[in-house]
Amino acid sequence: MSPSGKGMETGTQAPFDPRRYHESVTGERTGVAERPPVCLYLEVTNRCNLLCTTCPRTYEELEPPADMSWDLFTSIVDQVPALARAVLHGVGEPMLVANLPRMVKYLKERGVYVLFNTNGTVLSERNGRALIDAGLDELRVSLDASNRESFKAIRGRDYFGRIIRNVRAFRELQEREGHTKPQVSMWLTGLKETVEELPAFVKVAAEIGVKEVYLQRLVFFDEAAIGKARPDQALFERLTEGEAVYLKQAEDLARTLGLTFSASGAASEPGLSLKGSCDGSPWSPCRRPWSLMYFTANGRALPCCIAPFSQHGYDNYTLGHAGRQSLHDIWNGPAYREFRAALLSDEPPKCCANCGLRWSL
Repeated sequence: MSPSGKGMETGTQAPFDPRRYHESVTGERTGVAERPPVCLYLEVTNRCNLLCTTCPRTYEELEPPADMSWDLFTSIVDQVPALARAVLHGVGEPMLVANLPRMVKYLKERGVYVLFNTNGTVLSERNGRALIDAGLDELRVSLDASNRESFKAIRGRDYFGRIIRNVRAFRELQEREGHTKPQVSMWLTGLKETVEELPAFVKVAAEIGVKEVYLQRLVFFDEAAIGKARPDQALFERLTEGEAVYLKQAEDLARTLGLTFSASGAASEPGLSLKGSCDGSPWSPCRRPWSLMYFTANGRALPCCIAPFSQHGYDNYTLGHAGRQSLHDIWNGPAYREFRAALLSDEPPKCCANCGLRWSL
């Protein structure tokens, strides 16, 4: 049963303002958060139709399979009236959820900026129109490959052709009917195995009408690697001259084709470590525990979206449960205060020790 705890803040909700969002995550950090969260990560499902070799859910059951119930969803959202940003993904595929457009609309009616990652496998015209009608702001397509063979090796299913057709048809629909939202982008996780595909990946995006391409860092278990989520596959652990060539080619091609291209954590010089500096404490600049809350499909509160990928076992970093506690009680409860204090120390929580803040954009 969802809690009926009071909202964390009152007042009229204003449209999403990036400046207001960034201002709200600045200030002094202590064990107690002075302000309520401005961002929610809501894992609307932990079900997925792919078997990605970089995802922990492929190799273990993190929680019982579930879609976030409507009651749980609205209970969480209604407790953060000043919410600025909502991200509707976690370890599952959001578009498998029948209620997804309804969830987007519910958030948009409150002036919230809404986005999610999708694998694009079920982006049919009907589903796409429903998201357009609901007012979705961003649709991030995680493709991770530039061809059928690589896609199957990385993502475990032979769906590359279907996704390309789906995204192309969706972009054509947007262009034909003049829809500027959702803003569509294409994402590739940086792996040693696929870095040479970067220029081809940019070309694929251009061919199907996507104007933005992002290369994001690999998140991996340091002590117990799974699949391809291993330190030796991490593209940004140390950028070699050969890898820098592919990165430069992708940047140049994107510029020629009129696309936006961004590589998370990219360095200007080959050989430069991109692990993070901060005097050996790459976790120290992180402000996530002071600005956002992440809830699994079952209502478990986690520190952020990176935590499930960085350490085995949710019990290691569970901070509360939205089905049993109010968000007010979770946000500055003992578990959250202890977590924040550890993050500010020389001995951070294990799920944060190898994060480095810039794992993804």
